[in-house]
Amino acid sequence: MTEIKTAGVLGCGLMGSGIAQVCAAAGHRTIVREVSDSLLAKGRSGIEGSLAKLVERGKASEADRDATLSRLVFTTRLADVAQAGIVIEAVTENLELKNDLWKELDGLCAAPTIFASNTSSLTIAAMAAATTRADRFVGLHFFNPVPLMKLVEVVRTVTTSPATFERAMAFARALGKEPIAAKDNSGFIVNLLLVPYLLDAIRALEHGVGSIPDIDKGMVLGTGYPMGPFTLLDFVGLDTTYQIAEIMFDEYREPRYAPPPLLKRMVLAGMYGRKSGRGFYDYATKPPGVCDLGL
Repeated sequence: MTEIKTAGVLGCGLMGSGIAQVCAAAGHRTIVREVSDSLLAKGRSGIEGSLAKLVERGKASEADRDATLSRLVFTTRLADVAQAGIVIEAVTENLELKNDLWKELDGLCAAPTIFASNTSSLTIAAMAAATTRADRFVGLHFFNPVPLMKLVEVVRTVTTSPATFERAMAFARALGKEPIAAKDNSGFIVNLLLVPYLLDAIRALEHGVGSIPDIDKGMVLGTGYPMGPFTLLDFVGLDTTYQIAEIMFDEYREPRYAPPPLLKRMVLAGMYGRKSGRGFYDYATKPPGVCDLGL
């Protein structure tokens, strides 16, 4: 099995920067591609901030931080990623956008290069079909925040070769992650179970079952979850959750994946959660207060 020495990461947002950080920290030369210098600078700043926190908490040394940063290469040229042994895509959940990138990279990358998508809701087969290397295409679904979360879902589609799947599993382990094998269905394992739970919490709120803080407290103290569904929704992003739910509903046509009306109204109002300052909670205050949703 050929060892992967160089990793390419498409996108330097929240997930892409985290993936790039763990790849570089694991000893891989990591080429990060974004569409603009400003987005690259923002992503690099995020990585530097994340590494600084690890040093501050004693989870990494200053030498580790410096070595990780030295392995990172930032570029706006897609062709620069062609030298990677594995390319991990972490761009917007838009199939057409992703496939445009894969088609171009398919002609640039060497035959052994593995393509991997960090999609959380689209099927891997829908991307693999856009390339000539469907046997070397997998899903690598990381979880936020990537440097801290141990899980990676390794997704094998109907055309993924056994050798590619094993290389992807080994790569995830080399990053210090715990990989699990997932089938190529929309949502894989975690989101297939998590998204209906989050949407049901919103429906419960709509129906007056309980208040936002009481439903959150109930699920934390009653089930041992580390955070309640509304806290988690605000952390993930209501816009992200809405988009994932729409994709999964389109795939399965089951009511449990349909976004509730309240979620749609909040997204239309720009209430995305922590990232926008307001969601189910108002982050302008400390501790965050509960938003008045007119229920």
